[in-house]
Amino acid sequence: MKQTLTLLLLSCALALASVLRAELKLPAIIGDHMVLQQKQANPIWGWDTPGTRVTVKFSGQSYTATAGSDGRWTVKLAAAPANATPQILSIAGTTQRDVTDVLIGEVWMCSGQSNMQWSLGQTYTGDIEGAGARRPNLRIVSVPQVGTQEPQDNFNGAWSVCSPESVGNFSAVGYLFGSRIHSALGVPVGLIDNAWGGSAAEAWVPRNALEADGGYAALLNSWDTKVAAYTDEMHAAKVAEYKVWLEAGKPGKAKHSPRDFRAGQHRPAHAPL
Repeated sequence: MKQTLTLLLLSCALALASVLRAELKLPAIIGDHMVLQQKQANPIWGWDTPGTRVTVKFSGQSYTATAGSDGRWTVKLAAAPANATPQILSIAGTTQRDVTDVLIGEVWMCSGQSNMQWSLGQTYTGDIEGAGARRPNLRIVSVPQVGTQEPQDNFNGAWSVCSPESVGNFSAVGYLFGSRIHSALGVPVGLIDNAWGGSAAEAWVPRNALEADGGYAALLNSWDTKVAAYTDEMHAAKVAEYKVWLEAGKPGKAKHSPRDFRAGQHRPAHAPL
């Protein structure tokens, strides 16, 4: 009897823990202060308990989807004209999330190498430009520099309202371009900075496209060989060596922290989503 009661209590505890863990989740790109692209259908997606019916409400419209076996769900918002009036994107599933201060306008991706990565604060006139960056209808978000061979569906970041405090570390080219678009068109603008200095062109191209071209076989083979010969232990040894060098404090010498090239900005990109 005691054993049966113990098993019953354990089952109840596990069931309760499962319920407590159930939660609607959204990617970082869908968050407060975001901008939706005008005049086109915008996908809205996230994750919830498999089988959960998710309802998305925005601008007087309602959309529904069911979380699949992997928990992912997706709806598409109807195309709408630019709108600078803040709106709420309400999403309800296992739990509810209200994404606030959502605008509709122009959304641009700021991709590239060091010229695009170079921040506004690093420019000669960055202090002046930054001081005048009080643009409540211009929104910015930066994607961390993380290389991966697996397709990613999220990142660590958040939208911010453009201000002297938020724009200093943002792409200078991206901000100046966005501010001009904002002034010229008179609509909200959203800027996504995913630039990475020194990145190779092939790191931006899906691997299957490089393979289909036929002219990159030697490049891909050399990378595969290089990656196969490098281990986590080898990288850890280089990091340890670097730490010893730092502690020794050798003046007049420059040495960079070792970066794992397997997750860097030069390796050919992964297969498409």
